[in-house]
Amino acid sequence: MEFHTIQHDVSDGILTITLNRPEQLNAFTVTMAEELEHSFRAVNDDDSVRAVIVTGAGRAFCAGMDLSREGNVFGLDEGLTPGLCDMTDLDDPAIAAVRDTGGRCTLAIHDCRKPVIAALNGPAVGIGATMTLAMDRRLMSASARIGLVFGRIGIVPEACSTWYLPRLVGPSAALDLVLRADILDAEAALAVGLVDEIHPGEDLLTRAVAVADAWTRGRSPVAVALSRQMVRRNGTLSHPSEAHRIDSLAMFWTSIGDGKEGVAAFLEKRTPEFQGRASAMPDFYNDWVVGPGSASAPVTSE
Repeated sequence: MEFHTIQHDVSDGILTITLNRPEQLNAFTVTMAEELEHSFRAVNDDDSVRAVIVTGAGRAFCAGMDLSREGNVFGLDEGLTPGLCDMTDLDDPAIAAVRDTGGRCTLAIHDCRKPVIAALNGPAVGIGATMTLAMDRRLMSASARIGLVFGRIGIVPEACSTWYLPRLVGPSAALDLVLRADILDAEAALAVGLVDEIHPGEDLLTRAVAVADAWTRGRSPVAVALSRQMVRRNGTLSHPSEAHRIDSLAMFWTSIGDGKEGVAAFLEKRTPEFQGRASAMPDFYNDWVVGPGSASAPVTSE
């Protein structure tokens, strides 16, 4: 796919996605949503990549939706009259112009088989903030700012953020952040739990790479992908026995896959040489992760 609003750079197994509209402070567009969604789904089949870092070009991470677009600035079809019954199948082309573009992006991040780390190099507001809530760790420059500012322009939080935000900061803090619509400095964002680490701007990407390495270097790609999804999904289940079903299948398939090499390497006191690939997950994986109406269908490169 040819990119117009983002940039891809792969180095030593880490894909850095840079939001690349610096003159517009990397403001989000429908095209950017499409390019990000494609990126996070396509990387699942790219075994040369073990982790993803997302950052911004220039002095901003993302200044929110580009409000200069003609017509509906969010890219939605105002001629439609959608209701709940229309939203059952998210892959139905008839609702493509109803679906929130930010949510399309964060659902792709949620389903990604590689850890995703946000490196907030500058202001992150609106979708620039909510897209990061679906990522696995948020690193912030000491001089950056972040804000869920939707209330200031009469709209609501998007990008599935009302699912992620209460899980990160708790329901009371989440509601306060949404309704106040304040822009927070790095220390305030860290204190409330919106971000995980603060670093000087010049150290931000170095630290993000260090986190990616700590999580994925010398690890089984299959076990990393399974563990990421287990942590994300099992905690929302109604009973631990439901988690046990997934644990059992994941443990079974890893024990006869990379687990054999891991045990042998441990006993022989050597570094393991894992052969598993995230592009070839156990058969149960897709049945588990890709459910009805999940909008998780694989994409093919154009």
